[in-house]
Amino acid sequence: MSLVMDFEVRQDVLLIRLAGELDHHTAEELREKVTDTLEKEHIHHIVFNLENLMFMDSSGLGVILGRYKQIKNLGGEMIVCSVSPTVKRLFDMSGLFKIIRLEEDEQFALQTLGVA
Repeated sequence: MSLVMDFEVRQDVLLIRLAGELDHHTAEELREKVTDTLEKEHIHHIVFNLENLMFMDSSGLGVILGRYKQIKNLGGEMIVCSVSPTVKRLFDMSGLFKIIRLEEDEQFALQTLGVA
């Protein structure tokens, strides 16, 4: 299975919905698309909706951590929401939830950033 990426810009928030598998085969494509979007749009925050992400490995964690650093350098915030139990366990083991905020769902994540 591959990775399906859905990007939506709402005001200054880049909403990224991922489905499938985020691994060493797909991580570079995601990194490039996020970087391109950040360069073209006026983005201040990122929300990753991982509701339909079935698998992620350390390459996926690396891409997410890299985008976190990228958006922090711009003075913004990154939120991860709707995480499946399998992917959540990987985030917990890596310690990423100590720096990246987790919210229950996309709507609440957007509301906390001032986008309804």
